[in-house]
Amino acid sequence: MKIRIPRAAGLAALLTVLAVCAGDAVATTFPFGRHRRGVNDLANQFLPFHAHLWDLLHGRADGGLLLNWQSGWGTSFLPDLGTYLTSPFAPLVALFPRADLAYALYGITVLKMAAAAAAMAWTLPRIRPGAWWAAGLLGAAYGLCGWALLEAVYNPMWMDGLIAFPLLCLVGVWVREGRRPLLGTLVVAACWTANFYTAYMATIGAALVLLVMAPHWRVLLRGAVTVLLGVGLSAPLLLPVFLGTRHAYPGVVRDFAAADGTDLAARLMPATYGFSTPALFVFTAVPVLAASLLFRRDARAVWRWPALATGVALSLQWGPTHLVWHVFATPNGSPYRQTFVLTGVLVLAAWQAVADGLPERRALLGGTGLVVLLGLGALGSTQATGWGWALFAAGLAAPLLVRRGRPAVLVLAAVLVAQAAATTAWGDKERLARLDDYPAWSATDTRRAAALADADGWPAYRTDSGRPQVTGNEPMLLGGQGGAYYSSLTPDVLTRTMRDLGVGWTSRGRNLQSLDNPVTDALFAVGARWRDGAVVRTGPTAPLVTVRPPGPPPAYGRSPFRNQELLLGARVYEPPAPGGACRTGTETFLWAPDFTGTARLGDRTVKLRGQLQKWRATLTSLGAPAQPTVPVLTGRGHHGELACLDRTRLATAVAALRATAPTTTTVTADGFHATLRPGTRGTVILAAPRIAGWTCEGRPADTYGGLVAVRADGRTSVTCSFRPPGLRAGLGTAGAAALLLALWVTWTTLRTRAAARGPLPLPSAPSSTDSPTPHPTPTPTPTATPSRIGRFSSAVRGPTGA
Repeated sequence: MKIRIPRAAGLAALLTVLAVCAGDAVATTFPFGRHRRGVNDLANQFLPFHAHLWDLLHGRADGGLLLNWQSGWGTSFLPDLGTYLTSPFAPLVALFPRADLAYALYGITVLKMAAAAAAMAWTLPRIRPGAWWAAGLLGAAYGLCGWALLEAVYNPMWMDGLIAFPLLCLVGVWVREGRRPLLGTLVVAACWTANFYTAYMATIGAALVLLVMAPHWRVLLRGAVTVLLGVGLSAPLLLPVFLGTRHAYPGVVRDFAAADGTDLAARLMPATYGFSTPALFVFTAVPVLAASLLFRRDARAVWRWPALATGVALSLQWGPTHLVWHVFATPNGSPYRQTFVLTGVLVLAAWQAVADGLPERRALLGGTGLVVLLGLGALGSTQATGWGWALFAAGLAAPLLVRRGRPAVLVLAAVLVAQAAATTAWGDKERLARLDDYPAWSATDTRRAAALADADGWPAYRTDSGRPQVTGNEPMLLGGQGGAYYSSLTPDVLTRTMRDLGVGWTSRGRNLQSLDNPVTDALFAVGARWRDGAVVRTGPTAPLVTVRPPGPPPAYGRSPFRNQELLLGARVYEPPAPGGACRTGTETFLWAPDFTGTARLGDRTVKLRGQLQKWRATLTSLGAPAQPTVPVLTGRGHHGELACLDRTRLATAVAALRATAPTTTTVTADGFHATLRPGTRGTVILAAPRIAGWTCEGRPADTYGGLVAVRADGRTSVTCSFRPPGLRAGLGTAGAAALLLALWVTWTTLRTRAAARGPLPLPSAPSSTDSPTPHPTPTPTPTATPSRIGRFSSAVRGPTGA
């Protein structure tokens, strides 16, 4: 068993890598062809975050584990780290050149799928002994499920949940046997640290599996303790992430709508795709074997497994259980992110069908018939495809061929790889047709990153990666310290502050764009930015830390022009003349947040895209023509507001801020220290959003127009630092969990040793003579030959060396 379990894991990993790479090659998708792989958040969000991780690991990032100075003018990084980058596979990006991170992310994704397949192949024989080749095939079927190939493949952090489910089921085996409490708890902690979101779903699934394997209250209690202690150990990441979501800008609220039954049936087949339906596909032999349990002669002994699979399947379609699976919030994207748990349960049920040998023909035919009936339900679905029907039929026939001899195992492997490769290729094609896609890193990006690096002057001034933006996280991908930022944890205060100052966004306010505006450049210390194919120096810029005179903080209104002036402390805009033309010598700016179309002023044309609240067009410059000219807007939506910027007034306002600014400012990875001028009064302002976690001089920082602030109060210096909310409580929780774990492991070890020693022998009575009394020789008991029932019972109990 110890020799063949690794063999099963290796087979599963090999088949998984072969199928995924073959499917991408057939579709000529990166890295095997000309078609782009970077769709949706894969390129827009996850690749830039891995680029920032690369910079951190190589000592090149602005900021540290707690604070990211590069994005959103300075944002909390630990929650993003815990959401996107704490997988044990993520640091592998450091081994690749920075320009090849797309290759690194592809390799990591395939490696995660192979690891999930190997983990399942490793776990199955621990649950119940069986043939290694069957464990290998079923492990590969799990790693190549439709959810992995179609959904998680461009959400690589979800793959950690795919790995977590079989690992947590293995922990369940240890819990059932009362062994390895330390290792089991550490595995739980590792799974929750890697990706808490999918680990939560995997934990629910593993708990249901444990309930089926050992429905005894003592076992379930032991399992609950293991999970709670493991989650407690991961609290230094979990609590900051949890509080980060509470402080995030609210996303869209959706009501769950169950998928159509015909589409559900279609998604059981390979080579299908649907963003709002669950990717139910798994190697067709798996549901056939799982259904065959219902037709066995001893069906009463195994009924729990098909019942569990049925219950999990139904829970995908019911609103209350849908919310339980998704941490009580309907996701903004695909509403069936827990589908991999159903796949895992089906694989476990299929293992029960083959662990003792191949199912009898009656059971196999019954399972095949049931799956055929489910497949026929797809006749009315538009998601079913010709290739899907053909491969589905091949998958139905494959299990019946196994009874013809061992070479037929190769047939099973071939059909498995063919179904998965076809599904991979189909998904590559459909994602490009339905989702946004982004170009891979190019020589142009290399030149742009090099130019930004050459112009970098942080912390004396910021360098903004500017527009046009390829992704929502351009500063992390290309460099600089800009305002663009895209995360599920984009702070509410950041989005609202930048909205009031005229920024544009996508993704309903969680994807903030760079704002190319002289006033905001001055306010946020932007001394250089990318514009029109080159890095240019901006106009006069205030330092990162400034001082405002005594008085109340600004109260923002509707106009971003007036809000910018309130934050700056000076009037720099003037209204256009009647008819909408700015006077000569001023620059015309347009704010039309919900306008989609073009704005033209003279020979300058600007495209705008606004559709409140999903998209918001950014405040934009229309130029400074030599003669007063009226802008012409063509499109749909409200035309918004025009204002005329006087750069001379702006230069005067910036000079006043520089004259009262601190004499020196030192920026650290998690804060800053500023030395103030003698007699400074008023409010010290850091040009960074006042997100939760900032403290100044031992107390929570104040806010001034949404920025970090602290009263001068006659101080000679100011020190502010940032610590994400929940970090201290998380460290305390982890410490308490570690202490309880140590006590539990010690108690368990002592109890196990005491049980192994057995009861102490009673002292014998002293002999009445000096000579020893001979002991009678015991009569040897003949060893009985184990019966078939005895061998079967031993097999059911499982190996003892797991």
